[in-house]
Amino acid sequence: MKIDRNFVLREIAGEYIIIPTGKTALEFNGLITVNEIGMELWKMLQNEVTFDDLLKGIMEEYDVDKEVAQEDIQDFLDKLIDGGILTEDDSTESR
Repeated sequence: MKIDRNFVLREIAGEYIIIPTGKTALEFNGLITVNEIGMELWKMLQNEVTFDDLLKGIMEEYDVDKEVAQEDIQDFLDKLIDGGILTEDDSTESR
């Protein structure tokens, strides 16, 4: 999994917002706001990572139950995939 390079994360007035750039800005209508954990996931997704990499990173950084972390990460990834922001490669999927 990896973030499409046509999207960037910006902090605006204390909020983390994913915005499209370039030609993608003409095609993608809207902005996506994310919380602090979403921001951490975004940073990890700048490199090719697996679901397990994301889970390990979040569990090391935050005091969160594994099952809750799995659900939250999957919800975040689903939103990114649905928006065309995240590319998914079966070779990196390890769940």
